[in-house]
Amino acid sequence: MNGNIKKQTSVNKFLGGREKVRVAVIQAASNVFNKEKLITKACRMIKEAGANGAELVAFPECFIPVFPQIYNPGFDCDASMQERWAIGLSDNSIVVGSEDTIRIGEACRDAGVYCVMGVHEMDDRPGVHTFYNTNLTFGPSGEVLARHRKLKPTFNERVYWGEGDGSDMGVVDTPIGRIGSLICWEHHTIGVRAAQMLLGEEFHVATWSGTWEFKHAPGHGCIAPNTHPMGDNCDAHMADMEYAFESGAFVLSAHNLLREEDFEPEYKDFFNDPHMAMWQVGGACILDPLGNYLAEPVYNEETIVYADCYANTLKVKKFFFDGLGHYSRPDVVSLHLNTKHNENLVLDAPSYNFIKEASERFEVELQKVEQLAAQYEELLAKGKIK
Repeated sequence: MNGNIKKQTSVNKFLGGREKVRVAVIQAASNVFNKEKLITKACRMIKEAGANGAELVAFPECFIPVFPQIYNPGFDCDASMQERWAIGLSDNSIVVGSEDTIRIGEACRDAGVYCVMGVHEMDDRPGVHTFYNTNLTFGPSGEVLARHRKLKPTFNERVYWGEGDGSDMGVVDTPIGRIGSLICWEHHTIGVRAAQMLLGEEFHVATWSGTWEFKHAPGHGCIAPNTHPMGDNCDAHMADMEYAFESGAFVLSAHNLLREEDFEPEYKDFFNDPHMAMWQVGGACILDPLGNYLAEPVYNEETIVYADCYANTLKVKKFFFDGLGHYSRPDVVSLHLNTKHNENLVLDAPSYNFIKEASERFEVELQKVEQLAAQYEELLAKGKIK
């Protein structure tokens, strides 16, 4: 066989050979800094979506415990208010692998669904307390299959979050199709958006902080809530359409909803604080690979938006425009994706002299000690030991 041709064990099938897949976008309000209530709500809505036939479920950006950048801290803010917000955020953030993600995973297992959920993540490394804006992908086994941290926080989001890296870029290959996600203005980050598309998605989950438009609006600064029926004047909905068309994927667009009644009693006073900016009016929608709405944006209500996604739609779209194949020019333009995860502390593997000395001292064959050292180095590289 020609060296350029890879042996295939199966035919390249759309949606894993399925005729259609039903998907759902959850639009539910965040209960500000009440993680327990939100996890319970999320599990209930995951199960509801699964009972209604959905096999892929999407939640908005930082659904648990809240999209924090609605509060804009700074040197001119009341110090006690900033402290309360920081403590509430810390106490209610998600650590991957904790009881919190186990509970969400169990709901996905019970419902038999894949789920992409936006969470406010706390770094799980010892001694580290950095936050990330993160999308977690759960499988019907209950496991966390993928984690994507926002690569570049936008504007004053940088007060809150660290930066992800290329190790979190990717897709999950599943029996219902290939699933990927990006967060908010990553959809405007040209190289990142293109790299994610080129990984080959069939379902793309776009998580957003709400629906907005830019203008001078009293009480809202330069950004204001936007409830135009078709998402007009909001760059998020325009980005969804273009992403769907360019990638040839179904787009599940999940947008935050937050109202005064969603603030827990001990945080009610934040709602009217001059440093608050609110544009969380929802806007959940689903688009086909041509950028057409399968489910139009819905605003200002808690709901679940559904759509049936057909494999034949993908086949027709790719026939006309395949941005990953016949409509690409890698001879002219190509991308490099750095998937390395960098660490502050890197432990060196044992030197050859150390290995030789250990072999002689403990009377163990040199080859066996070398094998152990190689295994140790591999575990270090994968971050499985520290």
